[in-house]
Amino acid sequence: MATAEQLRAECAREIDRYEYGHFHNRPWLREAFLTVPREAFVPERVWWPHRSPEDDKFPLIKQREAPVRWLRAVYRARSPLITQIADGAVLPDGPTDCPDFSGSISCPAVVVNMLHHLDPRPGDRVLEIGTGTGYSTALLAARVGAASITSIEIDKDLAAHAETALRTVGCTPHLIVGDGEEGYPPGAPYDRIISTVAVRQLPQAWVDQVRPGGVILTPLDTPFQCDGLARLTVDGQGRATGCFVGAVDFMKTRGQRGHRSYAELGWPTWDGYQVTVESGEQRIRTNS
Repeated sequence: MATAEQLRAECAREIDRYEYGHFHNRPWLREAFLTVPREAFVPERVWWPHRSPEDDKFPLIKQREAPVRWLRAVYRARSPLITQIADGAVLPDGPTDCPDFSGSISCPAVVVNMLHHLDPRPGDRVLEIGTGTGYSTALLAARVGAASITSIEIDKDLAAHAETALRTVGCTPHLIVGDGEEGYPPGAPYDRIISTVAVRQLPQAWVDQVRPGGVILTPLDTPFQCDGLARLTVDGQGRATGCFVGAVDFMKTRGQRGHRSYAELGWPTWDGYQVTVESGEQRIRTNS
């Protein structure tokens, strides 16, 4: 049976093969990935995110009953694991046909790629929107230090799990239970904001709480059947401008789950790549 350390190294080698982003030019990130035990952040019971062909349900993987399967699932480079369904209404006691995923631990490759594009510096003040399991928080703390991180989670049960897991690995960032769309003004200004949940419209509060020249990295809902990973630079005048650096698929913030037309959200009728947010107005345009 492969150990967690062996599977972690195997996962890192797979991510090494990805051509862009990820570990490239980020030796600190690869070291953090090999050091932080991802398995410490994964609940004992999680759902596999793909339906079983046998019963068309999402299988539940139980660590105690299937430790090898569970651990290998933890280190699948391209596979997230579902930690909550329907805001906790579906209990983790068996397979389910409910697709209302509301909590997960993102796949290792996506976590790494997002931190690559965030590109934090040692000591940067970072606001993380969506603590989730706490795994991304721990990797980030390896770079900037736990004391420099404020992480906010809207779900108190998920927040409690993350706090316990983080303390288990000796990481004690500033954890808040609250609505991440509002940011966290007492800790502002931040050098970086990273969101592990998608938005349809970037909250102006995030722009206002980042220092001039600081960065916001967030999944942004698009008309293209995926979220665009937007990296924006703040100018200190209520404006943030940037481009999409990848395609991802994330759950929406609770306040932005409702459908809104893309025309209302500022999307043009052609493919847009440049994102501008100014005084609450969002515009997407081509680079040309």
